[in-house]
This record gives sequence, structure tokens and C-alpha cells, in this order.
Amino acid sequence: MSETSRILAINPGSTSTKISVFQNEEEVWSIKITHSNDDLSEFGHIFAQYEFRKGVILNELARAGYNISDFDAIVGRGGVLYPLEGGTYSVSDKLISDLRNEVQGEHVSNLGAPIARELSITAHCPAFIVDPVVVDEMEPIARLSGHPDLPRRSILHALNQKAVARKAADDLGRDYHELNLIVVHLGGGISVGAHKNGRIIDVNNALNGDGPFTPERSGGLPVGDLVELCFSGKRTHAEIKKMIKGAGGIVAYLGTNDMMAVEKEIENGNSEYEIVYEAMAYQISKEIGALAAVFEGNVDAIVITGGIAYDKNFIGWITKRVNFIADIMVYPGEKEMEALALGALRVLRNEEKARDYHPEGRVP
Repeated sequence: MSETSRILAINPGSTSTKISVFQNEEEVWSIKITHSNDDLSEFGHIFAQYEFRKGVILNELARAGYNISDFDAIVGRGGVLYPLEGGTYSVSDKLISDLRNEVQGEHVSNLGAPIARELSITAHCPAFIVDPVVVDEMEPIARLSGHPDLPRRSILHALNQKAVARKAADDLGRDYHELNLIVVHLGGGISVGAHKNGRIIDVNNALNGDGPFTPERSGGLPVGDLVELCFSGKRTHAEIKKMIKGAGGIVAYLGTNDMMAVEKEIENGNSEYEIVYEAMAYQISKEIGALAAVFEGNVDAIVITGGIAYDKNFIGWITKRVNFIADIMVYPGEKEMEALALGALRVLRNEEKARDYHPEGRVP
């Protein structure tokens, strides 16, 4: 391997495909291709998009002057696999099989690993995934919910959480594996994780029904009232699921998931918008406080990231409630492409060993 490593990172999203080229730590080229409804409407199933997405990637690389043989590693966004520990994983036949068989569900991120694997075969280089959403490092005590039929599950923005946790550790001049951090990802979904010595030992299920409400998810709801609603005949099963994920949170209260529009209404003096938006910050603050108890108050920093972290007023609402716990470190936006590339780079430099995917039928 040459001293300079060239890495291709691929991140399929629901309406876009992001592609980046890194030379060591530096992103030297990137593009985000937006896919219209017309582009995707002919595909009835996520994996039916495989050739389309691969073709888009190859066309854009060729247009930018890159050949697949130029790369030392290709890394794709990890999909909805069986739960696994954080880290960089080699893409194996078993891993691809589980994504194709949708062992934990259908999601467009399931395309990242198979595309990376096929391109890596042509390039004669390794293929990896890094910190997929199913990273599960929860301690046994954190899994108990109150009933054995309903264990707590770890589903979170692991890729970005781990990336900003490492960044915060660097800025503190400390080793990530020696810190107690509370990391908050603020996006369409919100995850609040307790990072202890490099492991996420407790976190809310950020996908469908735990923790604070979000721009489009309900978060934790009053359980008894939810059960009554489920059996009332007022809503179908599909409508209840949509209420929890997609049409909950800010959408349910204000009819929009556009946080910039919400901020504008508040600037214009709309008190209804303000109390709902601040209530989301209030619930996030409570979640941070709960995780401070997990650490017995010994928290080195509270790290906040995601798109909503650009809103200084929103960060201010959280800060005034939790800065007694620890200093607040804010990293707006997301660093997913960088996180993918750096995960591969650590393996290429022998700073970290690529893990093998051996779920052994483990379920959450």
C-alpha cells in the first residue's frame, strides 16, 4: 500500500447518493446526486435500485476522472444488520446475504455494502462498512425496559455519534477510549448516547418510539393512552406506525418538519411554535440528565451534533438546562462521509483491525 491512501466512500440515502474521495484524511472530491421520484418510482423494492445506484456512482466517478482501480479501499454505509459492536467491518458474503434478506428490515443503506463489495472486486482492494445504525454496545442493565417481552434496543446515529465523539476527544487532547461523553445527534431522528471508554453503553431507540420527540418522530409516548388508542378503532395499524415515525413530533404539532421554517416563525413572534420547539429541547435536556445519572455525574463533556445544532437558540435552550453537568461541545451538521473514510483509513494504517461479521443469529 502506498503512503497516501485513496478511499472511495459511498452513502446511499432515500432520495440521494453521496460519493466522496479521500486522500488520507482529506476529502478531495465529493458529490451529492439527488434522485427524483421519477428516478425511483419504477423500483418497487430497495434492492431493485442496485444497478441504478451503482451506475450513477460509476458515471460520476468517470466524469470526475477517477478509475475504480485508483482506490486502496471502498467503504459503504452500513445497513440494517443484526446488532453488532462499533468498528470497521470487512464486507463478507454473510453480511451481504443478511442485507439482501432484510434480517432487520428494508432500508436504502442496505445497498452501501453490496455496491462497495462489487466495486472493490474490480479495484482489487478491500471493502468495508463502518458503525452502522445497529451498533449495540449497551450494558445488560440498560436493556431492561420493564417487561421481558419488550427489551430496550440500540438503534442510533452511530456513524456520526462515534465520529464527533472522536473529534471531541481530539479537541480535548484526550483518548476517546478514556472518556465519559454524552453525545446528542439532532436530526430528523434524535439519539442521545452514553459513550463510556469508547462504547455506547446506553442510548434511546432513535428510530421508532423512545427518548425525546423529534421533527418527525413521537419519541416516548404515554403507554396506557397509546394502548387505548391502538384498540380504539380510530386509527389503523399503519396509521399508528406513521404517527410514531414520520408524522409525529414537530410534524404532528405544527405540520412541518422544516426546522428553518419553525425558526422563522419563532423570529416572527409565533408563541405556539416557540413552546413546541422549546419542548423538544426540554425533552432532549431530560434525556441528557438521565444519562448523567448513568455516569454517576462523572461526565467529561456533552457533545452535540446534527443539522439542528446550527440553531444557536435551540442549543441555548439545552445549554441552560444541562451545562451544570459538563461543558457543551457543539459540532453542527454531520460527518458521515469523513467517518466512513477514517474508519477505513484506520484499518489501512493498522491502527485498528477490521472486524468480521459474525452475528450468529443474534437478535435485539
